[in-house]
Amino acid sequence: MKCDVVVVGAGPGGSMFSKTAAEAGLKVVMLEKRQEIGDPVRCAEGVGKRALSKMVELDSRWIASEVKGARIIAPDGTSIVMSEDKGGAEVGYVLERKVFDRALAENAARAGAKVLVKTRATGLLRKDGVPCGVTAMRFGEALRIDAPLVIGADGVESKVGRWAGIDTALKLKDIETCAQFLVQDSSIDDSYCEFYLGNSIAPAGYVWSFPKGKKLANVGLGVLGSRSKPGEALRLLRQFVDKRYPNGRAVEMVVGGDPCSGPIESTVADGVMLVGDAARQTDPLTGGGILNAMEAGIIAGEVAAKAISAGDVSASGLKEYEDRWRATIGRHISRSYEFKEFFVKLSDDDLNRLLGSLKGEDLTKTDLRGMLRVLFRLNPKLLWELRHLVI
Repeated sequence: MKCDVVVVGAGPGGSMFSKTAAEAGLKVVMLEKRQEIGDPVRCAEGVGKRALSKMVELDSRWIASEVKGARIIAPDGTSIVMSEDKGGAEVGYVLERKVFDRALAENAARAGAKVLVKTRATGLLRKDGVPCGVTAMRFGEALRIDAPLVIGADGVESKVGRWAGIDTALKLKDIETCAQFLVQDSSIDDSYCEFYLGNSIAPAGYVWSFPKGKKLANVGLGVLGSRSKPGEALRLLRQFVDKRYPNGRAVEMVVGGDPCSGPIESTVADGVMLVGDAARQTDPLTGGGILNAMEAGIIAGEVAAKAISAGDVSASGLKEYEDRWRATIGRHISRSYEFKEFFVKLSDDDLNRLLGSLKGEDLTKTDLRGMLRVLFRLNPKLLWELRHLVI
């Protein structure tokens, strides 16, 4: 099989790349190792409304619920509420990723991309040492796909990056080990996402509850790898659910890792570009990555069309992708990484003091950065290290 570009991974980043590149006239082949795109779901499924609507036409089929805002809860139970338009990139809609991811892949197919499910990339093809496609296994048979450009959209465990010589290694302090249940319980608030802070419930991480309507919610937590041990995330999640939802029933479970490393040194190599979790484009503070992956996929698709047309898919020929995503997504990720590195050091007493100081403050028109400015004004001594980010 021959094409202009082969995409490894049919998540949001891979599908948005494939659609963009196919619309630009490229012959695109997108591979997905699983037999069903979007399943299993390893995500809390939350996204901001405005950012999502800028990239895709909204469809009620893949919107599980629409929330009013976010509730942030301190270890001592103190809580603050933020409206959905100020609550960050993960608050607004809660998706049905099994439907959403498939819809994005269908959009790519309609644009002209060839989608191959149950097809696992097994290595890079090389000519004179330069990648020129992939080898794969499809229904037990070997497959060779020749392409001058390979896109690694293969998630946190990305092999494409490693095969291309890109350093994507994650230190324990730069990955969250996560577990999530889909919980049914009559006490679930269908109108608000909830974020629970505290080292006793999620060391250097947090617990989330993203309602999906009809008293169902994705309830999960992340624990910083350097603060975790085998089975810790699942143990802590069971402990939290037993306490918060004593009558709740888990109807699905998923576990996995979430990068919180900040930008890696390079996301391009000769004949290769990385997108989404494979490129470590996840927000290090919140762990959210859907919108970043989609935006990066669009940018990469536009750059790929230019590079293929110019006949230059070298690392230097792909540098525009690097420059563009770092100027937008990358700036936000770098700032979030500094916040994350600071907040993981806070004790529960510190967290109680910070959220407690917001009592009486009007946060209805304040976004996350604005809230940090208020926190700094009220707690300058504790937050002095972050002054360059909030002033």
